[in-house]
Amino acid sequence: MIKVGLIGCGFMGGMHAACYKVLENEGVKVTAVADVRPEFAKKLADMSGADIYATGMELIEKADVDVIDVCLPTHLHAAHGIAAMKAGKDLFLEKPVCLDEAEMEELLKVEKETGVKVQIGQVIRQSAAYIWLKGVVDSKEFGAVRSGQFRRLSGYPDWAWENWLHTPEQSGTVTVDMHVHDADFIRYILGEPKAIQSMANRDEAGVIQQIFTQYDYGNGVAVTAEACWDYPVEFPFCADWVVKFEKATAQLKDGVVTVYPKAGGSYAAELPAEYEGENDIGGNVSDLGGYYTELKYFIEGLQGKNDLSIATLEEAIKSVKLVKAEVAAAGGAVKK
Repeated sequence: MIKVGLIGCGFMGGMHAACYKVLENEGVKVTAVADVRPEFAKKLADMSGADIYATGMELIEKADVDVIDVCLPTHLHAAHGIAAMKAGKDLFLEKPVCLDEAEMEELLKVEKETGVKVQIGQVIRQSAAYIWLKGVVDSKEFGAVRSGQFRRLSGYPDWAWENWLHTPEQSGTVTVDMHVHDADFIRYILGEPKAIQSMANRDEAGVIQQIFTQYDYGNGVAVTAEACWDYPVEFPFCADWVVKFEKATAQLKDGVVTVYPKAGGSYAAELPAEYEGENDIGGNVSDLGGYYTELKYFIEGLQGKNDLSIATLEEAIKSVKLVKAEVAAAGGAVKK
C-alpha cells in the first residue's frame, strides 16, 4: 500500500482526496493530511481515516508516508517540495511548479540529488480531449498543424484562502496560475516557439486579469492562447480549442471534439475513456476525469508500470519560464 500525505485541503486538495479515494483499489491511500484550517483538514481526513497535522512541514517531518502530495498556494510549493524530497518522499506537486527561478533550480538540484520520483500537476496533458489532440499531432493523421486557438476562461475565482490567487506575488496572476495550462500544452505538442507576442487587460490596480499570446512557429504557423479569470462570478468556466491541420480542422467545444475534414462533412472524435465522477467543492471545475487520470498515472509510475515522463519537473519549469516571458512581453504582472 502506497501511503500518501496530502498537504493542502482546499479546492485542489479536495479534488485529489476524492481521486485517491476512488483509487484505493489500486493500492494507494491517504493516511495523513495537513492544513492550517482544522475544519478543512478534518473534512478530508474523514474520507480515509487519515491522521491530521497542523502544518505541511510537520506532516513531512513526522508522518509515516511514502508520498507527499502538495496542493498548497503556489508561493509555498517550492519549500514543501524540497523538504519532501530531502525527506526521501516521492512527490506530486501541483501546478504551477513555483514562481521564482532560483527555487526552480533548487527543485531540479534536489530532485537529481535524492533520486525520488516527481510529477507535476499539468493536468490537461492527461485529459481526454487533449490526449486525443496530442495523438493526432504526433501521428500526423491530418497532416501538419497550420494554426491553433486555445481559450481558458473563468468567472472570478473567489474561493482561495486569504485571497492568495489575487495576490500577484503568491499566484503569479491568471497567467502563471491558469494560462500556464495552455502554454504548457502548446509546448507539449509543438515544442518551443520561435517568438511570442503578448497583450494584457488589467484591473484598476494594474494587475493582469486577461492575457492574449501568439506563438510563432515559423513558416506561417501561429498559435494563439487567451486566458481570463475576471468575468462575473456566474460566468461558466470554459476551456476550448480549434486546431487547423493540413487535411482537417478539429474543435473542442463543450467537452466534445468534432473533426471537420477538408473534403467535407464532420464527425465526433472518439476520445480515450475517462473516469466519470464529480466533486463539487467550490472551485471552477468539478469533473474528476483528468485529475483521476494523472494521479492514477503517478501511482502506476511509483509501482514501476510507467516512466513518469508525461509531466516532469523539468518540463513544468520550462512552461512557467515561457509564461513569465509572455508576462514580461505584456509589460509585467503589475503595471502602475
